[in-house]
Amino acid sequence: MDHRELLGDAIKEECGVVGVFTPGEEVANTTFFGLFALQHRGQESAGIAVSDGEKVRMHKDMGLVNQIFTPEILESLKGDMAVGHNRYSTTGSSVLRNAQPIYCQSLVGEIAVAHNGNLINAVELRLKMQAEGEHFDSTSDSEVLARIIVNNLKNGPVEAVREVLRLCKGAFSVVVLTPNMLIGFRDPLGIRPLSIGRLGEKGYMIASESCAFGPVGAVVDQDLKPGEIVVVTRDGMRVEQGIESPREAMCLFEFIYFARPDSRMFGTGLYSARLRMGEKLAQEHPVEADIVVPVPDSGIPAALGYAKESGIPFREGMTKSRYIHRTFIQPDQRMREIGVRMKLTPLEDHIRGKRLILVDDSIVRGTTTKQLVKMMFDSGALEVHVRITAPPIVYPCFYGIDMASKGELAAARMTIPELAEYIGCTSLGYLSVEGAQKAVDGKTEGFCTACFTGKYPLEIPDGLKKHAFDDPPHVGEMATVTAGQGHLFDE
Repeated sequence: MDHRELLGDAIKEECGVVGVFTPGEEVANTTFFGLFALQHRGQESAGIAVSDGEKVRMHKDMGLVNQIFTPEILESLKGDMAVGHNRYSTTGSSVLRNAQPIYCQSLVGEIAVAHNGNLINAVELRLKMQAEGEHFDSTSDSEVLARIIVNNLKNGPVEAVREVLRLCKGAFSVVVLTPNMLIGFRDPLGIRPLSIGRLGEKGYMIASESCAFGPVGAVVDQDLKPGEIVVVTRDGMRVEQGIESPREAMCLFEFIYFARPDSRMFGTGLYSARLRMGEKLAQEHPVEADIVVPVPDSGIPAALGYAKESGIPFREGMTKSRYIHRTFIQPDQRMREIGVRMKLTPLEDHIRGKRLILVDDSIVRGTTTKQLVKMMFDSGALEVHVRITAPPIVYPCFYGIDMASKGELAAARMTIPELAEYIGCTSLGYLSVEGAQKAVDGKTEGFCTACFTGKYPLEIPDGLKKHAFDDPPHVGEMATVTAGQGHLFDE
């Protein structure tokens, strides 16, 4: 299910980043449309910084992209080179000072930095830099990364980025704007995605996902590899290896939930990968039923795959309102429950008297799934068999997905039979980790599966673990809805 609007059982998104260069043309509108295509990755704040070759101008605010950037504001952002960012916080509170891009002064002039991901050693780096006299304007880990770049630009942009790659631990896909240059880079494990390509005859583009390219007429050339750096100037685009990558650990959850279905990652179309996940789910957890029902929208490809493999007819069982933004939903449980009912309306004629298989992408706290199962039974379903394309989420993420602490994760607190009883379904089946990996590209390596297996590709500092690995409450109790790792630098 596309739970992004419903905080009760939702996984908070990470961020989307864009970099655009169109020589001699105003670039703000193109950057706006690129960010709009990445709105699913962050709905809390957005910003665009533009360079005309001499001066960097920036505008950012809280809210959705189309709420922030009016035609008048876009007209004021003059220049042919830009970076953009939309955000959902993972470290640093939800306030304007933490919105991105991060603006800094440097020896080469003004720069702007947009970051997707999360640094696990940000506290250590920040304290060290403060002890050396560095001043910080925000509570975001992204500013730590930005100031490392600023402090090393005297050695050239590539060396400045290499210093980030050497010092920073965690997930980071980043775009940087200087007065006359665009830079993009990924962390050495490539946990978060970043694509590069061409825009028109002389332009270039960098973005978190390939889905941002098509709407503006750009073409993807390649995914930037782990540890690589792309540099775009008026002389063209070049890619360099910033630091040797020990291995690839691309977030498996990007393929299951985050990325748009029309994006491509790891050489794979996301829609096709999710279709195959549904097929494998039917192989691993078959059941006799009358119809296969998706939870819209992100459950649709997997439900189609399940129906194809099982031979059970696919049937829509609920409709989704297109007009309710996440900002409408108030942060308390009663309003979340109302939000679910307003967002999704059952099609009772399709459900009544049927044994149905309800296909969704994930269960986090279980609260939304519980409401959906009840909705199906209230609409006359005889049986509701829940099938989930994400393996059980039993560990918190420290790499940019602000899903929950371990004590809030339903699968960490309950066995599968206990969870099935809690959400009230007839049966419950999860896709295996191996099944999800093979659905992507037929391999079982090159992914980060930490939230499913607890095998973190980078060692997590004890300070972060202490909060995220709190003791789970008793089975049947719902943990307090306070997701995430905490605001590391809030005063």
